[in-house]
Amino acid sequence: MSANAQKNRMTRRALAAAAGLATMGALVAAMPAGAHDRGHGHGHGHGHGHKPRTVDVQLLSFNDLHGNLEPPAGSAGNVSETQPDGTVKAIPAGGVEYLATSLRTARKGNPYSVTAAGGDMVGASPLLSGLFHDEPTIEALNKLDLDVTAVGNHEFDEGATELARLQNGGCHPVEGCYEKGRKFKGADFPYLAANVTKEKTGKPLLKPYTVWKKNGVKIGFIGVTLEGTPDIVTANGVKGLKFHDEVETINKYARELDRKGVKSIVALIHEGGAPASTSYNYDCDSPGAGDGISGPIVDIAKGITPKVDALVTGHTHQAYVCTVPDPSGKPRMVTSASSFGKLYTDTTLTYDRRTNDIVRTSVKSANHIVTRDQPKAADMTSLISRWNKLAAPIANKPQGWISADINGRGSTALEKPLGNVIADAQLEGLAPADKGGAEVAFMNPGGIRADLVHKASGSEGDGVVTYGEAFTVQPFTNMMNVVDLTGVQLVAALQQQVSGSNEASPKILQISKGLTYTLDLTKTGAARVVTDSIKLNGEAIDPARTYRVAMNEFLAGGGDGFPALGQGTNKLVGASDLDMFNAYLAAHSSATAPLAPPATDRITVVR
Repeated sequence: MSANAQKNRMTRRALAAAAGLATMGALVAAMPAGAHDRGHGHGHGHGHGHKPRTVDVQLLSFNDLHGNLEPPAGSAGNVSETQPDGTVKAIPAGGVEYLATSLRTARKGNPYSVTAAGGDMVGASPLLSGLFHDEPTIEALNKLDLDVTAVGNHEFDEGATELARLQNGGCHPVEGCYEKGRKFKGADFPYLAANVTKEKTGKPLLKPYTVWKKNGVKIGFIGVTLEGTPDIVTANGVKGLKFHDEVETINKYARELDRKGVKSIVALIHEGGAPASTSYNYDCDSPGAGDGISGPIVDIAKGITPKVDALVTGHTHQAYVCTVPDPSGKPRMVTSASSFGKLYTDTTLTYDRRTNDIVRTSVKSANHIVTRDQPKAADMTSLISRWNKLAAPIANKPQGWISADINGRGSTALEKPLGNVIADAQLEGLAPADKGGAEVAFMNPGGIRADLVHKASGSEGDGVVTYGEAFTVQPFTNMMNVVDLTGVQLVAALQQQVSGSNEASPKILQISKGLTYTLDLTKTGAARVVTDSIKLNGEAIDPARTYRVAMNEFLAGGGDGFPALGQGTNKLVGASDLDMFNAYLAAHSSATAPLAPPATDRITVVR
C-alpha cells in the first residue's frame, strides 16, 4: 500500500484503539479488586502492574463479495435462518453500506481487531463494479479497513497483470482513468497468493503471507486459492502461472512463520465445503449433527499443520462455523460467511503473550447477518453514488421486459429457468448458417451470477430489464464459440456433469430447447445420465454424427471439468454471451408482451 494510505490507516486504527482502551481503562478502574473481565479485546491475568498473560483478538472475516456493492437483488440476496420452531425464514441481507456499518459496530470495544477475507472480492461483479474493472470494490474494501485477503479464482479473471494493478494502483492500461484528476490508488491491504508462482521464475506472484502486529501481539496470515483455479478460469487468466497444493503450501509457510517467532497463524483459503444445512445459524458441531460439513475443505483442514490456529474459507458461497480436527486430533475452527457480503464471521482468538500462540480451546466463532434494517454507512453511500453516476448512461438502458422473476443464481433447481433462457439465447443467436449453424447450446451454471428480478429493491419495479441488470447476470462477456462435437463427445460431456472432477459436486449444464434427457440421482458417477434417454429434437443422439454445439469460450476450453467440450473442432467465434442475451431479450419481449419464466422440463430428474 502507499505510504499515505498506510499512515492514514494507522492513524484511524490508533484513534479507535485509544478510544477503546480509554473506555476499558475506566471500566477496569471501577471494578472491585480481583474481578476479571472476559470481554473481547481485554487481557486476562493476575495482580496489578503486570501485563495480562492473555488478550482476546477479534477476527472479523467474509468471503466471495464479487463486487456486490449494492444489495444483491432477488433470492440471491437472502440468507436462510432457522427459527426456534424449526421453520426457515429468508432474510434480505448484504450491500456494502450495511456491511460497513456491521463491521464498524462489531469492532467497538475491541481494541485488538483484525479484518480478513477469503478471496473472490472481485470478478463476476455487477455492472457498478465490473464496468470499471472493479476499482469501485477495491475503494470500498479500503474504506472497510480490510487488513488482508487471499486471492480467489476470480481475482485471475483478467490475468496476473490486472491483479497486480488492483494491488498496486494505476489507471487501466486500455481505458485509462475513469475520473478526471483522480488516479486509482490500488488496495491498502495485501492480497496473498502463497500457492501461485510464476512459471518462468518459480517465485510467488504476490506475497505469500503477512503478519498483523499490535502491542506485541503477532498473528500471521497465509493466503491461498484453490489448486484447481486453472480449471475454472479462462486460459488467458492464468497464463504463465502455476498453482500448487493448498496443504503443502500452507504447511511450508507455517513453518517459516514459526521460525520467525510467529506462533499464531490463520490460513485464508479460497476453497470450501457444504454444510449439512443451508441455514446460516445451523450448529455444525451440535450432538447428532454427524459430519456437519463435507467437501474439499474437510481433507484440506485435516492435513494442515496444527501450527495453524483457524481457517477462513470461501469459494462455495456457503455459511458455516465448524470445527474439523487437525492432524493431531484437536478441533480447529473452519468458517465461511456465505457470499455477496450477506454475512460476516466474528471469531475470538485468545492470544497467550507467554507462548505467543492462540489458546485453541477458547476459540469461539459465529456468523452474523448483514441486515438491511440498520443505518447505511454514509461514506459507502457516497462511493456508490459517485460510481453510479458514471455508470448511468450505460446501466439504465432498457434491454427487455419480464413478467415475473426468472431465477438463475438464486434457484436451487438443477435446471434453472434463467439457465434455459440463456441457453436458448445462445442457440438462437448462433443457429444461422453464417453465425455457426449451432444445433444445441450449453451454459455452465456457475456463469449465471444473479436472478432477473421483476421488482428489484428500490428500482423501477415495472419488469424492465436494464443493461446493468443483464450485465449482473452475465458479467464475464465471454466470447461465444460454435464447434463440431461427435455424438460420443456430446454424450461424454453430459456424463462429465456428474463424474470425474464433478462427481462429488455435480455441475449441471443448462441446455437449449430441443435437448432432453433423464438424470437418475439414485445411481453413481456417469451412470446418473441415462444415455438412451438423450434426444435432440426427439431423435436419439447418433454416436457417429457430428453436431454443431454453441458454448462460451470458457466451456469450449474444457473449463469446469468438461474435457469433452474442449475437444471441439472447426471453431467459429461469435459475439459475446452478454450481447446474445440482450439480443434475445429485445427480440422476445416488449412492454406489452414481457418474457415469461420458461418451463423447466428439459431434464427429467429421478431422486
